Amino acid sequence: MRCVIARFPFDLTKSEVEQSMEGVKPEPVTGVSVTIGRRTFPVMQVGEVITKQDRRDFTSGEVRRALTRLGFVCHDAPAAVQAEARPMWE
Repeated sequence: MRCVIARFPFDLTKSEVEQSMEGVKPEPVTGVSVTIGRRTFPVMQVGEVITKQDRRDFTSGEVRRALTRLGFVCHDAPAAVQAEARPMWE
């Protein structure tokens, strides 16, 4: 499937993403995450591995859309993280 991440086109398949993430230790999940196999990764970590770009070059939304279109299950940020992100005056 062709997708654009950080203004660069990528031809990705589900099996290529799974293969790329083999042997990669998942970082702690603090935001949007994706389940690949039996492990859960932050989408930004997956984006960095599959695009070989710096995480500052793309958004979690771009990677999440691409992974969802490939058939992966993405998860919103954990409730504790979302609560911490709210401004105190709300």
